[in-house]
Amino acid sequence: MRLGAKYLMVAGVVTAFVAILLAVLNMPSAGNRGAATLIQPIVALVALTGVVWLLMVVYRNVAIIRGQASERYYQTYTTQAPAEWIERPTRAYMNLLEVPVLFYVVCLLMLATGKFDAAQMSLAWLFVATRYVHAFIYIGFNYVPLRFAAFVTGVVTLAVMWTRFAMVNL
Repeated sequence: MRLGAKYLMVAGVVTAFVAILLAVLNMPSAGNRGAATLIQPIVALVALTGVVWLLMVVYRNVAIIRGQASERYYQTYTTQAPAEWIERPTRAYMNLLEVPVLFYVVCLLMLATGKFDAAQMSLAWLFVATRYVHAFIYIGFNYVPLRFAAFVTGVVTLAVMWTRFAMVNL
């Protein structure tokens, strides 16, 4: 696929995402729906992190057992690097411990203040969905333009969550 076509595909994904984001932001506010509704997307993201961690452990150990990876690599991380597909779950796992930290913080702050509405709830679920899509793409087939689109949409969703939280609380 040509570079221009790749960027066109990414633009299409981002445009569809913006339409979804605008629909979420224009939802009628139903007020605070209770802590359980905000805890659900948090638990869903923790569950994804656990599944990806398990995949990382399985991929690495199966690769070592089959002789496709060296135990020495996992001691020093300097020589005898395994095939790229073996380390995809590891990279996806590390990614789930980076940007999502900001998601956990904003959700905990919303729970502590009790200031969240239906739009924030939908944004939380949208962020979690982008993380699931990103992990699936990364581990499954690692097509960078789609992975990038999933990453960007998640970061934008998180930025909107933080902006809305700040506007209500400052």
